Amino acid sequence: PPVHGRDVQLSVDSRIQFFAYDRIKAAVQKHEASRGSVVVLDALNGEVLAMANYPSFDANRRSTLRNSVMRNRALTDAFEPGSTVKPLIVGLALEQGLVRANTPIDTAPGYIRLGRWKVSDTHDNGVLTVAEVMEKSSNVGTVKIADKLSAQSMWELYSEVGIGQRPNLAYPGATRGTLHDYQSWRPTRKATMSYGYGLSASLMQLARAYTVFANDGHLAQLSLLKGGGGVGRKPVFSAKTTRELRAMLHLATGDEGTAPRAQTLGYSVGGKTGTAHKLIDGRYAKDRYRGFFVGLAPIEAPRIVVAVLIDDPRGKQYFGGLVAAPVFSETVQQTLRLMGVEPDVNVKPNIHAKGAKEPV
Repeated sequence: PPVHGRDVQLSVDSRIQFFAYDRIKAAVQKHEASRGSVVVLDALNGEVLAMANYPSFDANRRSTLRNSVMRNRALTDAFEPGSTVKPLIVGLALEQGLVRANTPIDTAPGYIRLGRWKVSDTHDNGVLTVAEVMEKSSNVGTVKIADKLSAQSMWELYSEVGIGQRPNLAYPGATRGTLHDYQSWRPTRKATMSYGYGLSASLMQLARAYTVFANDGHLAQLSLLKGGGGVGRKPVFSAKTTRELRAMLHLATGDEGTAPRAQTLGYSVGGKTGTAHKLIDGRYAKDRYRGFFVGLAPIEAPRIVVAVLIDDPRGKQYFGGLVAAPVFSETVQQTLRLMGVEPDVNVKPNIHAKGAKEPV
């Protein structure tokens, strides 16, 4: 007897996909970058709403097809994620009761020596609270927080959020990234792992990791099919810890944080920048970077996670807060509007009537 089939529908929204592609293309061209990628996830169930790369290709023009542009780099390419992993490390320290949001961390004089290596901040921030370490993206502060953690607990956390594991997507060529066994970590490796060097992940893996901040600590299961997603049963963090982390991620997008350009008209946002030196011929290039921003919105009740990568920007700007955060902002605003999510931030009108003292 015949067996009734069922409808199969992609989770990708063509409207969100089109806009995300348009924004990443514009950013790559503006900053004279080699390439860029953007991923938009439904934060509640892990469904992929958009996944765009530039340069891209037109399948109808066979003569112009090249392997270099046909790869879905958001899934196939792994890279050192830089400061985007800092919220995970801070979350682990909060979860274990080793620090609180207001615990002071001395980051003076703006650097710390690890043997013959020197880990630096962009400038001396003095004494910061743990929340301010996130807000200012202090490498020194993060290393000092990570020093309170065991290598095994850090490795287990990274593994829990999917780093070093192939994503559960039926897509060919998806990378697992790199996460070396903690027993091989030296003190310097453990320190650099806390701010995103010494491990690698795809942009999709980073986006998925941030779903823990949206679901009271539960990690979403990715899906390219409508209705195929979900969340894990065992939480990575407690609901209390994720609320504290969201508040810190919100600070990072404030006027005193590293990504004020991530702010979005009508919606509250939170997220983390990343600016990582590129590894070229076995050495970190001093003037070659990848700029990232990964975040979620609205911040109190997140509906989406958006991850942006600008690879090798060669213009005047290269920090993640300058090259990637604006793409996040524009994509968030358009996506939430298309999803019918009501604004959660009052929009101050900016239309002046003749003779009026205040905007009306």
